[in-house]
Amino acid sequence: MKIRFILNPKSGKGQADLETLAACIQLNFPGADMRLTKDAGHATELAKEAADMGFDAAVAIGGDGTINETARGLVGTNTALGVIPRGSGNGFARELGMPLLFEEAVMRLQRAKAVWCDAGRANGELFLNLAGVGIEADIAWQFMEHGKTGQRGMWPYFKIGAKTALSYKPKNLELTADGVPVKTAPLTLVFANGRQYGSNFKIAPQASLTDGLLDMVAVQDIAKWKLALTAPFFFTDGKRPFGVVQTAHVKHALIRQAGDIIYHIDGEPRKTKDSLEITVEPKALKVLFPEK
Repeated sequence: MKIRFILNPKSGKGQADLETLAACIQLNFPGADMRLTKDAGHATELAKEAADMGFDAAVAIGGDGTINETARGLVGTNTALGVIPRGSGNGFARELGMPLLFEEAVMRLQRAKAVWCDAGRANGELFLNLAGVGIEADIAWQFMEHGKTGQRGMWPYFKIGAKTALSYKPKNLELTADGVPVKTAPLTLVFANGRQYGSNFKIAPQASLTDGLLDMVAVQDIAKWKLALTAPFFFTDGKRPFGVVQTAHVKHALIRQAGDIIYHIDGEPRKTKDSLEITVEPKALKVLFPEK
């Protein structure tokens, strides 16, 4: 199999770590092509180049952002997307069943199976796993802004998240889902191609990457104590109690809200004006699933 590995060097432990990863890749895939990303968007260029050159697969090594960028260069081609997780939540890698240990993930790729999978689009921009509006999008936006001048990492993210959780007020949205108008003010509204954000937090436990649909999940704004009691259920495949979650299968949704709309695609924050369109693109790209 002719494979290009696309690695985000910012994930990991420096040059020594890169040399170890490269040695592992060459041991399992002798002669494999390995490229390092230089800046935002470079993974897309490298993936598109691999597709144009007839590679069988382009394997993204990094977090969900690197994986998303790589996938953008492969949509509509016969070059499959492979994934080796090197991020924090690793939502899409977990969805595929990829091991989190690097060496094991590389070995599992040797017998991976290519499957045509769906992708979503938010205002035309590709997402593989999740897109949405609401509290988690606001937290992601605040964390991005904080990172421009302040410290990044888990502790600042936790502080921003805790502060937002206490003060966040859901916004009134005009939602049209597959032609049906709905007025809603959810705590969060998620469009799920995959099942989870990452770390096994499953927002849409019944979602499928291959059914041609998105799971539209609305989490209601209920009392904080009810949300706290509900939280452990999101780490299971079972139903959520207290009527906290409403789920529907959709192919198209349009969200209208006067002014700025903050949203996220695969965890990366975005901002638009007045409307946000969500669509699904069935069988958009090949994805390598590890053999079980």
